[in-house]
Amino acid sequence: MPKTWTSMTQERRTALLAHPGKKVSIVLDTDTYNEIDDQFALIYALRSPESVEVEAVHAAPFHNELSDGPADGMEKSYREILKIRTLAGREDLPVYRGSTAYLPGPETPVESEAARDLIRRALARGEDDPLYVVAIGAITNVASALLLEPAIADRIVLVWLGGHAFHWKDTREFNLAQDAHAARVAFDSGVPLVLLPCMGVVSHLTTTLSEVRDHVKDKGALGSYLYETFRACMDDHVGRSRVIWDMTAIAWLIRPAWCPSELAPSPLVTDDCRWATAPGRHEIRYVSHVDRDAIFSDLFAKLGRASGREA
Repeated sequence: MPKTWTSMTQERRTALLAHPGKKVSIVLDTDTYNEIDDQFALIYALRSPESVEVEAVHAAPFHNELSDGPADGMEKSYREILKIRTLAGREDLPVYRGSTAYLPGPETPVESEAARDLIRRALARGEDDPLYVVAIGAITNVASALLLEPAIADRIVLVWLGGHAFHWKDTREFNLAQDAHAARVAFDSGVPLVLLPCMGVVSHLTTTLSEVRDHVKDKGALGSYLYETFRACMDDHVGRSRVIWDMTAIAWLIRPAWCPSELAPSPLVTDDCRWATAPGRHEIRYVSHVDRDAIFSDLFAKLGRASGREA
């Protein structure tokens, strides 16, 4: 860890981990081409101006069957963000390319436009007016920014969808396992962190093609885009649902009652991707449940609102 890591007191961290209770500025860090839920989350954020102001979007790396490697995944995500930005009529929204590789070690950042943009925006904030960093992919960009400039740990609140529930058999989840070094930076740094675990918690946020057809399809260009993206994600939708879990990171900021949470010691991540504990660890906020119906009802209502910016 850097010798200049945060000296934030737990009292101040606890205060920052409370729900802000007001509209906040966010940077959304997303591997948008990896899955269909990132698209839902980005559009949900853009259609929630009463709660969040999206200052910028950062493309995160990913590597699976949809990419040739983390650099290719990041670039595809970058282009997907631009596509949504156009559909939403938000060409004014800054979008930055992120890391082209995962952290090679626990103290080695990866330079990127996204990391530098995050540092600049965070350092411009006052201590009592933090920037909310909503991360819904591998945490590489954010961890790199923390390593490059540890002082930002005092100026941001990190809301991360990653890992599995603490009671789950392991935490070998896509966002976390892709870059375990970056995950350890997030958990060890002392940055105020709101964790939304995947299996066992936000995995409850599922929907079906028929529901999306009824409540999303005819809601303008964005609704049509989300419906077609959902329809194309699998060949057979009969009797099947799909997790749209990335939306929960936005939902916590909109209304915390939809994502009940408690304070818990920041976990350790073992080499075999399991949670571990140690004495004296600082606290994070741990989301333990999500109100599936309330979150989707809110999304459907917001897609139905007229928007002068939407194409």
